[in-house]
Amino acid sequence: MKFKAEIDVMPLKALLDPQGKAVSSSMKNIGLPEIENVRIGKHISLEIEAPSKEVATGKVDDACKKLLANQIMEGYVFELKEM
Repeated sequence: MKFKAEIDVMPLKALLDPQGKAVSSSMKNIGLPEIENVRIGKHISLEIEAPSKEVATGKVDDACKKLLANQIMEGYVFELKEM
């Protein structure tokens, strides 16, 4: 079976997000002062071949823990759909 994973990796809320802070500050300069607390992360899309959704979930979780997210500074969530 083939699956598609949509993964969102974001800085942990307890940590400073310098990119998000810079964008939040810039919102006032472009006439959007009501936008605040911007957090910037990354979105990853991948396809995986696995015998079941459970196996695919485990593989995607391993990929996130071992390579895609720095667990000291980032958290991640993902959605897995059968193709």
